[in-house]
Amino acid sequence: MADSGVKRNIPIKLGDFSVIDTEFSNIRERFDAEMRKMEDEMTKFRSELMNRESNFFKTTTSTSSNSVSTTSGGPVGGADKSSTWLDSLNSPLIQDEGDNKMLKLRFDVSQYQPEEIVVKTVDNKLLVHAKHEEKSESKSVYREYNREFLLPKGTNPESIKSSLSKDGVLTVEAPLPSLTGPDKLIPITQH
Repeated sequence: MADSGVKRNIPIKLGDFSVIDTEFSNIRERFDAEMRKMEDEMTKFRSELMNRESNFFKTTTSTSSNSVSTTSGGPVGGADKSSTWLDSLNSPLIQDEGDNKMLKLRFDVSQYQPEEIVVKTVDNKLLVHAKHEEKSESKSVYREYNREFLLPKGTNPESIKSSLSKDGVLTVEAPLPSLTGPDKLIPITQH
């Protein structure tokens, strides 16, 4: 790891909460709900596919000019329908908080004491490091944990927060920069 660049240590807030309890308490209900959503999407997809297939076979039995014009129109239902399922895709690392999106990363550091854990940024990288050493006459234990995460461009390192749950889950949160900028008109040149 290079020591060049802008470095910033991120304080770790200790919490009396359990990530495991809150995250997994209703996992079965969330799983069932996600499965129902997937089944609904698959049913819609099958229906659209069958619809497209039946329209295709209807047009191929008529004249060839009709079949070309009806099959070249793109996805069934136009571009609006095809973009809605893309818009609903989300990452487990990104959570919506109203108008803002948050990057939320979790690390299992349950084998380390809070004072053995360091969270910092170097340039556009988030670094999580933990080191544990214990020596006795009969044995020596040495454990080390290193994770490096490339932050999205424009992420403000000053706004990154971290917290450690009582069950040893380190959560690091950072507001994501807005992806939408001002509209820019692109001129059309004619030849």
